Amino acid sequence: MTSERPRFRLGFLTHVQGRGTDPALTYRNAQELFVVADELGFDVGWVAQHHVPLGGGLSSVWTFLAHAAARTTRIRLGTAVTVLPLEDPVRLAEDVATVDVLSGGRVELGVGSGSGDLEYAAFGRDAARRRELTSEHLDVLRRALRGEEVGAPGFRVQPAPGDFTDRIWQGVFSGGGAAYAASGGSNLLLNRAAYGHDAPTDEVQRPWADAFLAAWDRPRRPRIGLSRLVFPAKDRRTALRHIGDDVHRAALRMAEHGAFPKGLDANEALRRFHAFHGSPEEIVAALRQERVLPLATDLITQFNPAVPDHDATIRALELIATEVAPALGWSPAARDEPAPAGV
Repeated sequence: MTSERPRFRLGFLTHVQGRGTDPALTYRNAQELFVVADELGFDVGWVAQHHVPLGGGLSSVWTFLAHAAARTTRIRLGTAVTVLPLEDPVRLAEDVATVDVLSGGRVELGVGSGSGDLEYAAFGRDAARRRELTSEHLDVLRRALRGEEVGAPGFRVQPAPGDFTDRIWQGVFSGGGAAYAASGGSNLLLNRAAYGHDAPTDEVQRPWADAFLAAWDRPRRPRIGLSRLVFPAKDRRTALRHIGDDVHRAALRMAEHGAFPKGLDANEALRRFHAFHGSPEEIVAALRQERVLPLATDLITQFNPAVPDHDATIRALELIATEVAPALGWSPAARDEPAPAGV
């Protein structure tokens, strides 16, 4: 399959987790993933913000991305997501603008409301107001990144922000949320799993994507970022050895909070996390049946909730970039060209 431009941009998402107790090693390994992905031609590298260890190990996402900017040359750098209600939006705009300048305009800003009551309590925010706070802070953030006065008369963030018109994303968990994101001009981020639903994730999320597109009224092309657990290996057995137990344990933890039913076996856990695993050929065949992917402008691959060893993680990235994504219509930009800002 060939065309003048790829059908979608290829990304990877890391939650910056490790199995050991050495955070320095975990962070170094995560930084290396950005370097490897940059060399492989991935278009975007994403990180997820978590202020408590459950779910991820990175709280200071913009510090991390500033370091990644210095180690890479072309890959774009994004958050999926920054937990916006816990941020001062003016201060956040300063960080975003700084990393954007340092990286040569490579930032993609994804925001969401988060999910942890403990995080909200630690930051002195009311978890019951998470949606309201997200909307309020996003309005201020947008104005700050447009170079408008915010906070006080005469105050504008520095450095002067670049054009973020098509670089702000919102993570949503409903059709109404998707339509709301479209009404504000945000791009859409869809999670790897649809929690609280028994139907397959892509069946649940396809109407959300349709609602987003139906509500879109901007002159530019709408963008949909589709996050999926994709772990290719030599064969299915090898893939399961690297991710199976982790995914099962994560599903059982999710069941304790009511996101999944209790007592799931390993196969049902993989289904609930909508996991694409096995040989590259098996994954390509499965992704061709994925109901949301035909609408996606960005495929965001991740291994979470699994934490494969570092060598297996790098090998999986190589297989995604050289075998899986090309078979679906993606091709990397030339090494001396910046990753595309849009498709």
